Amino acid sequence: MTEKIKIKTEFIKLEALLKYASLVGTGGEAKMLIQDGQVTVNGEVCTMRGKKIRSGDKVSLNENEVIVE
Repeated sequence: MTEKIKIKTEFIKLEALLKYASLVGTGGEAKMLIQDGQVTVNGEVCTMRGKKIRSGDKVSLNENEVIVE
């Protein structure tokens, strides 16, 4: 499932985006999934939960994909 998310700021941190897009329920869950290498940013595994996600970036977790606008 692909979802488009609009942000009003220059960037959003990866763990905040996962919560904002309702892919995870808590920040702790986001932290664990990111550290376990289950999240990709633009097709590459990302283990930095504070990574800055900007407009045009594509974040994937399992079958879910979020495109930031």
